[in-house]
Amino acid sequence: MNIDPTLRALNRFGLGARPGEREGLDPQRWLARQITPAAATLTGPRLLSTQAILDNLAALRAQGQSQESRKAVRQAGREIYQQEMIAGLNHAITTQAPFAERLVRFWSNHFAISVQGEQMVTFFAGAYEREVIRAHVFGRFEDMVLASAQHPAMLIYLDQTRSIGPNSRAGRNNGRGLNENYARELLELHTLGVKGGYDQDDVRELALILTGWTVGGLNRGARSAKPLPYAFAERQHEPGARRLLGQTIPAGGEDQGRRAISMLCRHPSTARFVATKLVRHFVDDEPHPLDVDAIAAVFQQTGGNLAAVSLALLSLDDAFYGPGRKFRLPQDFMIAAARALGLRKLDRAAVRAAWDMRHIPWSPSSPAGFSDRMVDWADPDSLLRRADLAKAIAKQTKASAPAVQTLLRDTIQPSNPEALTQLLRRQPDAESQLAMLLASPDFQWR
Repeated sequence: MNIDPTLRALNRFGLGARPGEREGLDPQRWLARQITPAAATLTGPRLLSTQAILDNLAALRAQGQSQESRKAVRQAGREIYQQEMIAGLNHAITTQAPFAERLVRFWSNHFAISVQGEQMVTFFAGAYEREVIRAHVFGRFEDMVLASAQHPAMLIYLDQTRSIGPNSRAGRNNGRGLNENYARELLELHTLGVKGGYDQDDVRELALILTGWTVGGLNRGARSAKPLPYAFAERQHEPGARRLLGQTIPAGGEDQGRRAISMLCRHPSTARFVATKLVRHFVDDEPHPLDVDAIAAVFQQTGGNLAAVSLALLSLDDAFYGPGRKFRLPQDFMIAAARALGLRKLDRAAVRAAWDMRHIPWSPSSPAGFSDRMVDWADPDSLLRRADLAKAIAKQTKASAPAVQTLLRDTIQPSNPEALTQLLRRQPDAESQLAMLLASPDFQWR
């Protein structure tokens, strides 16, 4: 099969081809034009900043700790989460810069937070993605790591707000101890990778370095005139120099943590770990070492400049012409189907479908984020649910959807065009043809 690089650009680097979009398109130039900070922004009148959310939360908590007050807090969190989720999904199906949006989703999953098991994260998940990921997706990797480390969503999700140096003033006074959760994930998932050359001593040392990094005025029992998204609590910080990855980091309060993060971001293991994940996402579940080498080299040479790294992805021949394929994750499938059929927004039934397919925004089951491999998403039950969603979307759009032959020509590259065409012709009506096309094996790949 001759691979169409234009469809590869629209489906693999973008979020799904739309009828007529491929005509006259220069794939690499179109993608390169999207590597700009403005392309990654998401705004809306109902999308609150982290500071505004904290202010609202403080006002709700000031009403007391009655059952009714706690219920109001939970309801507020659910409403904020749902508004952010729907805004993000609708933006994905309408954006003119789908490559930028795919990169936002990649990095959001790399620095994963989750609403599962931690109610407070529901308040901050959407703001976290807008202020940490979107704001730095074409900036410096180090700046994104630092922004993540100082955002309430990450500080709360990985228990950093509960981490107190044993020999700090707060540790000596109340006996609360060190929490290593964030330090471990910063090493294993955000920077070096599990094989990046660190050990348990490094985890503990990094955890001690980061003590005092917390949410201002949000801890239980704390009193603050105005809660802050991030604050450094000197009284919780473990004093003294620390030894991390064989290097001594002098004592220095908050600056000690900044130095540690900078060192991790510039480590060769980080470049290779990040490059491997990017190549896996854009090229193949089993990344080719030469492709990884190429992206890792750009990462290191530019000091983690993510605009340069994003541009380097466009030079990988395997991404445009290689035989490897990438399976659409459930959200990818839903968004691609909506883009193909010209939807401007998703209804609640589509959002519920994301629940049914186990791919809910900001809700992975672990800090590792959602898997990027086909094997974790192609089970029979998941494929059946995709077919059900295909029927629902076809029914919703049957009056306005493009002709199925147009979709067949402009949105996918069938492995066996004649067989798929014959299958579609056997369907009883246009709605059934649309549903069959969306549920076909060829539409599951990007």
